[in-house]
Parts: sequence; structure tokens; C-alpha cells
Amino acid sequence: MGNKGLLIVISGPSGAGKGTLCKTLLSRNDKLKLSVSCTTRQPRNGEVHGVNYFFVTHENFKEMIDKDELLEYAQVYDNFYGTPKSFVDKNLNEGYDVILEIDIQGALKIKEKYPEAVFIFILPPSMEELKNRIKKRGSETEESLLKRFRCAFQEINYISRYNYVVTNDVLDEAVKKLECIIIAEKCRVDRIKQSDIFTQLQEGLKNE
Repeated sequence: MGNKGLLIVISGPSGAGKGTLCKTLLSRNDKLKLSVSCTTRQPRNGEVHGVNYFFVTHENFKEMIDKDELLEYAQVYDNFYGTPKSFVDKNLNEGYDVILEIDIQGALKIKEKYPEAVFIFILPPSMEELKNRIKKRGSETEESLLKRFRCAFQEINYISRYNYVVTNDVLDEAVKKLECIIIAEKCRVDRIKQSDIFTQLQEGLKNE
């Protein structure tokens, strides 16, 4: 059996560029997979089941909650969103590193179940830049912009619950930092102790 992959949890305020960072990171590493969430909402044009989301009925979702098949879940308006445990565990056990791009409340729930996961908080270069990035989307009213901005201030207070913080100023530099974090985590002694190579070394010493 191969070595288990890393679970990498990425959070940060809206406009910090988490999605772009994750997409770039995934394009550069074929041993990385993005966790696919399940949702009760209808697919939008171009969305594919099992790629963008696992689209399920409200009844299916409730059944998953009852059977403890979700790492975390939340209700957004009339629909539910959640992280299926089976998808994450299957890929981790196959040796893939799994990225979970998730909000802070979801990340804290994941931390209870997977304390060994790597938690990374993405920051914008400044709050002014964050405001500019949200404005550029062109879909925000002044009221919703202020709401997102206030929310970002509150979210940043949770940085201490994470292992690492990466400022997304220059995209390529931020991606390099994420890659370095993953490499460093794989070299940690407590992780190596659980690996096949450590077991082989121990067996070799016994046979000396």
C-alpha cells in the first residue's frame, strides 16, 4: 500500500484569490486533487456531475447527514452544500494530496475530524486591494460590498487557527509558497513515521 496523501485545507476572505491559486496549483501537480462538494442545487450551464459538484436531492443529502457521510455541511439559502467523506478518504488512501477550498466554519469542523490536515489561510496583499478585487467582479452592490468587507475583517481573526498564511500578491510567488508548504509537510518526522519508507527502515534495522 502506498503512502497516504495530505489533506490541504485552504480558506480566506472572498476576493483573496483562493480559486485561482488552487486552479494553478492543480495544473502544476498531477498528484493533487480538488475535493468535489455535493449540493442540492440544480446544475448551472456547463457544470458536470462529479467534476464541479455531486448533484444530489434533498432526500439524498439528508440521508448522508444521518449516516455521517459528510465531513462538514452548511445550508445556503434553500440549498445544502457539503464535503463527502468517501471522496476525500478514497483519494488520500490512493496517495493523492486533496485540496479542500472551504469557508472558515467548514475548516474548523474539518480540523475536529482531521487534526493532521494542513490548514492554509490566504490573505490579499491589503484590504484596499481586496475591495478592488471584489469591485472588479462587477456583481456587487454597495451594500453587498460592505457586507463582504466586514465579513473579511471578521474572518482574518481566525488566522491563528491555521498552520500557515500565504499572501496572494503575485500569483506565481503565492503558488510557489503553497508548493513549498506541501513539500515541507511531507518531510515532517511525524508524517514520515507513518510512511512505508520508515517501516522499511525499521525492518532493516531489526534484521541487522
